[in-house]
Parts: sequence; structure tokens; C-alpha cells
Amino acid sequence: MQLVVARIGRAHGIKGEVTVEVRTDEPELRLGPGAVLATDPASTGPLTIETGRVHSGRLLLRFEGVRDRTGAEALRNTLLIAEVDPEELPEDEDEYYDHQLMDLDIVTKDGLEVGRITEISHLPSQDLFIVERPDGSEVMIPFVESIVTEIDLEEQRAIIDPPPGLIDDRAVIASARDGEESSDGEPSDERPSGDDA
Repeated sequence: MQLVVARIGRAHGIKGEVTVEVRTDEPELRLGPGAVLATDPASTGPLTIETGRVHSGRLLLRFEGVRDRTGAEALRNTLLIAEVDPEELPEDEDEYYDHQLMDLDIVTKDGLEVGRITEISHLPSQDLFIVERPDGSEVMIPFVESIVTEIDLEEQRAIIDPPPGLIDDRAVIASARDGEESSDGEPSDERPSGDDA
């Protein structure tokens, strides 16, 4: 089975190194020197990792046969794909491979069916489940412990405890002005400032 483990970013320096956006919780296993990776598009690979190092918090890789900035830039946006045994599981019991989570049903802790995971987006700050609802619309659910409270692979479902407004439009906005009216006589819809709004 094939898993996307990284996406190549821009060239770094003039000796063929590239930055990579890591998409695996096991970069030392999947992206170590000597690893041979398939690519998407397939025409750019396979690529063999020659060296890897961390610089300013980013992983830099150099591939065999890529010796200059031009060659490195030609690889930009290429996906790196590792061949993984389908029976293999992550070392940490609270970690999951994307293929384990795809197509899981999303259900609230109260039993409300939300939809089915159709995509997993790996962002720098957190991962997001892209969930297709029964009506065909999509909702994004952050894959964080406070929201996704349980992954049940046997039952093929993920149980969530969503904050108000995440899966519906009934968000409750707390404000010191609750109940006050604006100068035009309409209820004020000012929102509190800060990251929680």
C-alpha cells in the first residue's frame, strides 16, 4: 500500500537541497538516507534520499542525482510516496495512518450522524478531517483530542464532541454586550476580540 509521506517545497541553497512538508509522524523511518520513494507525478521518480537535515525547524533533503538549484526547483510540489505494509500500524496507539481514517463515519457523542471522512488535510498547525455530509455538503473537523474524542476502527467510526458552530450554524457568541441594542435599535452583533471568536 502506498502512503504520501511528504511534499517537496522550494529549493534551499545551490547544492540540490529541497525543503519538504512532512506528512508522516515517522519521518526518521520514512525519510531517512537510502529511502527510495515513488513520486506523484510518477515521471519525476523514483527518488532516493541521499541526505537529510533539519534547518530552522524545516526538514531539508537532497536526492541522489540532484546536484544544483535548477534540479531541486524542478521537483517542487512533487509528492513523495512510501510503500507500506497494509498490516503495519504506527508505533503510538494514538496515531493513525490516513488510510485507517478514510471513510470512517463521523458521529457526535450524542449519536448524531455527521458524515463520512473523504479527505485528510495536513496543515502545519493541525490535521483536518474533510467530512462529506449526507446532503453532499462538506464540513471541516480539526483532528484534535478535545474534538475527536474516540477513533473506533472496529466500528469504522470517529466520535466527536463539537463546539457550538463547528457542524451547525447555531454558534453562541458570548459578549459583555448581550442583550444591549446598538444605536439603531437593532441587537448588537459585535463579537469579542481575540482568538476564541
